[in-house]
Amino acid sequence: MTGQDHELDAPRVAGQSGAGGSGTGPGDRARADAPTGRAAADADAPALADAGAGADDGVEDALALVGRQSAHAGARAPGTPHRATPWPGARLVAARAGSATPLRTRRAPLGQALGQVLAEPLTALTDLPSFDTSAMDGWAVSGPGPWTVESGGGILAGHGEQEPLTDGAAVRIATGARVPAGATAVVRSEHSRTDSSGHLYAKRPVTHGQDIRPRGQECRSGDQLVPAGGTVTPAVLGLAAAAGYDQLLTVRRPRIEVLVLGDELLTEGLPHDGLIRDALGPMIGPWLRALGAEVLATRRIGDDADALYDAVASSEAELVITTGGTAAGPVDHVHPVLRKAGAELLVDGVAVRPGHPMLLARLAHGRYLVGLPGNPLAAVSGLVTLAEPLLRGMSGRAATPAPYRASLRDEVHGHPYDTRLVPVVRRGEVLVPLHYNGPAMLRGIAAAHGLAVVPPGGAGAGDELEVLDLPWSPTTEGCFT
Repeated sequence: MTGQDHELDAPRVAGQSGAGGSGTGPGDRARADAPTGRAAADADAPALADAGAGADDGVEDALALVGRQSAHAGARAPGTPHRATPWPGARLVAARAGSATPLRTRRAPLGQALGQVLAEPLTALTDLPSFDTSAMDGWAVSGPGPWTVESGGGILAGHGEQEPLTDGAAVRIATGARVPAGATAVVRSEHSRTDSSGHLYAKRPVTHGQDIRPRGQECRSGDQLVPAGGTVTPAVLGLAAAAGYDQLLTVRRPRIEVLVLGDELLTEGLPHDGLIRDALGPMIGPWLRALGAEVLATRRIGDDADALYDAVASSEAELVITTGGTAAGPVDHVHPVLRKAGAELLVDGVAVRPGHPMLLARLAHGRYLVGLPGNPLAAVSGLVTLAEPLLRGMSGRAATPAPYRASLRDEVHGHPYDTRLVPVVRRGEVLVPLHYNGPAMLRGIAAAHGLAVVPPGGAGAGDELEVLDLPWSPTTEGCFT
């Protein structure tokens, strides 16, 4: 088979929630319980569930857990007060929504699979090694020494099965070569000597099986080598090749379209006459690609409700990301457009600062829309709160690593009721909050190693806080421990 796309029902991974530690709680079922959905009729059509058909997909459970039932976008009149979803609950709802989305898979040749996600476990197709091999250059010997050296050129790697070695005999052997039947050990070249009569002597004691890699030492045929949901790294490619694979069944990257809203945005040059540069258009697409998405396009749309509706309705993406327009101002058109589209609001406002007016909606045919606030750092808050856990589930990635915590060097003021996300950098073993953390500021996030999750009321020096990685940050172990 070639590397074309295939719409297959790929199994979900047990224990995969995608929300991280703050997004778990009672009822956080393993992803093995989530339905995989139906296959699409052809390779180009998304295999997606119908909107609202989520009675058993875990989303309703998550909504009930956070204390709010989902509602159609038109069920709440404009301006009607509502309770924002707690930050951990919003991440849980997003994770459940992503995990309920059927996976789209493809057979990818090894050369094209780097960075993709495994849609099925990688299991060994053969024993590794598939025969007893020499771990060193030296001599294959049989029985106790000294040994009589057999004539000939010795055994090289890549040669077929050799004649059995008789008791008391020795034959030269190269690293990786097949050990002949009857051999009891390999004596390294530097640990041996020969005499003029053709006998081999060991310079140190020889143990049975020494420097022989027995068949199946690394794995046996059928052993699981990498679980489904694991990322294909260069090492995984090497392991897959050694295990006999030419292709891997991988998950297609979720397709995303970014809609940047606003009449006041410039795409080049310096700000002037009340116009400002668009900071989110250049940032959101690469950020989403770093999360494993395929960004179809980044489109700029003015403050025009009809144009926004047409863009959302006609998008071929599984996930639409909008920036700005999520509040209740005169040109904030996202809510009216969602009402017109008959969308189901899963999250409508989150108790987090910055980023309070973010939202998550389920569109027709199982597509989703994440509405980000227009202020830059508030938009980043929406990315890590809603887009990241949603995409982790949609891309079939393995469960989010357990949250890690680190101590604050300095006090951080908190919001009285809401969670705060504060850019931080690592200094030794502690976290240093950055001062550039207002909703319109990107300077802090550009320098940050991660975002500290500050509970309502704030945190003092020495308090341990959960830290959210940024997509380009070092690993948890390399950055914060």
